[in-house]
Parts: sequence; structure tokens; C-alpha cells
Amino acid sequence: MFELLAQNAANVIGIKATGRLSDADYREFMPRLEAIIDEFGPLRLLVDLEGFEGWDLRAAWDDLAFGVKHWGDFKRLALVGDRAWEEMAARAMDRLMPAQVRYFDLSERDAAWEWIAA
Repeated sequence: MFELLAQNAANVIGIKATGRLSDADYREFMPRLEAIIDEFGPLRLLVDLEGFEGWDLRAAWDDLAFGVKHWGDFKRLALVGDRAWEEMAARAMDRLMPAQVRYFDLSERDAAWEWIAA
């Protein structure tokens, strides 16, 4: 499931992804995120992955489709987690996306918020 953690300064957003994400999770939450993008433009997004267990197949497709559709709609993306694959994903995304992408360990959550807001 997705949870909106905070929205500061219009385009600084935090979300938490927990459990195994489903297509229903994306259908419920992504329109909210798209509305914020439509209203405020490119976002600075923190994604907290504590308790995240992956995606079902359809949700993985939803995630990819959302990313492609909104490829240029992010200025900064901070992934906060505790798994090696999350850090590797952040590094790969940083090389591929026009946005700056960084990984932060769970213990660095405050630093992640500071970085996306800077």
C-alpha cells in the first residue's frame, strides 16, 4: 500500500510503500500523485521503502508505466530503505533518469528529507 507522508513547499512529497504492492494500490494512489504533478510541476519525491515487500506482476507493470509517463516530472528522488537491491536500483535510476536519484539508509531518513528539499 501507498501512504502520503508529507507534502511541503508544494512540490516536495514523501510517500511510503509497504507490503506487496498490487494493481489496486496503484489505481488508488497514482491519480493523487498525478494531480500533484499537474498542479505543481516536477516533484522532489522521497520514497520510504521500510516494510516494502515488492510488487505483484500487474503492479510492476503499473510502476514501469507510471515511470515512463512521468519520466521528466521529477527533480530529485530519494529512496530510503535497508536492502542492497534498493541501493542498486537508485544508482541505476540516477544514471538513466533526468532527475537526481539518491539512496539513503533508514537511519538517514532526515538527511533524505533535507536533500530533496534543498
